[in-house]
Amino acid sequence: MTTLVRSTPPADRNASHPSHPSHPSHPRPRGRGARLVDRMRMAGRVLMLVLLGTPVPAEDHLGLLETVHRHHTLATTISENGDLNPYAVFVAPVSAGKIQAGDVLIDNFNNISNLQGTGQTIVIYSPVSHKTILFARLPSKLAGCPGGIGLTTALVMLKSGYVIVGSAPSTDGTTNTLGDGGLIVLDPQGAVVAIWTGPQISDPWGNIACDDRGTTATIFVSMAGFKLDGPQVKDPATGLPVVRANATVLRLSLNTPSGATPTIAAQAVVADGFGHRADKDTFLVGPTGLALGNDGTLYISDGVANRIAAVSDALTRSASAGLGRTVTSGQLLRRPLAMVITPQGHLLVVNGKNGQVVEIDPAAGKQLYAQWIDTNQAQSPPGNGDLFGLAMRPDGKGFYYVQDDTNLLMECAR
Repeated sequence: MTTLVRSTPPADRNASHPSHPSHPSHPRPRGRGARLVDRMRMAGRVLMLVLLGTPVPAEDHLGLLETVHRHHTLATTISENGDLNPYAVFVAPVSAGKIQAGDVLIDNFNNISNLQGTGQTIVIYSPVSHKTILFARLPSKLAGCPGGIGLTTALVMLKSGYVIVGSAPSTDGTTNTLGDGGLIVLDPQGAVVAIWTGPQISDPWGNIACDDRGTTATIFVSMAGFKLDGPQVKDPATGLPVVRANATVLRLSLNTPSGATPTIAAQAVVADGFGHRADKDTFLVGPTGLALGNDGTLYISDGVANRIAAVSDALTRSASAGLGRTVTSGQLLRRPLAMVITPQGHLLVVNGKNGQVVEIDPAAGKQLYAQWIDTNQAQSPPGNGDLFGLAMRPDGKGFYYVQDDTNLLMECAR
């Protein structure tokens, strides 16, 4: 059975590797010493699960991370103009224009000079051809988008074939020159057809949660730019950039007719008061991961408070839920970022402060376990600052993620 939580990460950073040393692809003699090591590994895993308050599984699996063991390098995410630092990952639900159903869309937050908030490109990776092509390259300054272009984790493709992406732009790579940005709508060929801005839109930041019904859709986007300081403005008590409490989660109700540009029918703030602050290494810290449950509960990763929040009746509520209800906090979480829902109804969330992905049972409010998916020991802890975007594979048997340190699209699968 795969060891998921380890006190020390594995040193292996091969492009494709098993997450357990006794994987069937690596047969070895099973002597007395090897059997003793196996028993020690199992005992350690059982102890960790007990410490987390999680039942120890017998024959059945607790969740997705129990079933995925291998990590594969799929493609570089650096675009032809040199943009780098991949943020958003989204799997296409339909075929339209340049995009085929099942393709993986990735955007870049930095330009060739590695300045944050200046990336202009979205690329497409095909799991069929294993090739990457350019979907869109936006100009650094786009009329109607305040501050310019810096593409964020806010990315979604609608069933109508149109793509929506967020911009949190900067001209010097820090929040000192942060513009309000906006949500940019592209047609299936990658051409800009609309830009959404307004008083409730300020630096769309986190991965978009979407309920797409075909001719109408509802999307949720975190807004992390309101009244944000530069990284040099420090809290004397912590020595870190000052934390503000102005970040929100905005619900946009859309009309999405086939073959036509989507339009906003209504908008409402469903959560507010989240902490956000500047960061010289990661640009900013704020609510990032959004995932919508089948019962209409919206889950939010609150990076500043190191917790997962829940907002009930997110599709229909008329008033903000404020900070929502805390599902879980601390423990395995290390600044939670992008988040998705698994077929079991669990949450997968990547950590910003180490190279782990964490699986959570939101119904029980329990963190089940974590798995190392980036073990780059050039950072401390390993993988610190390397993870960001995350998306489930269409078959539900694995997930895609990006490694910022190597500018790679990765896959974790069985």
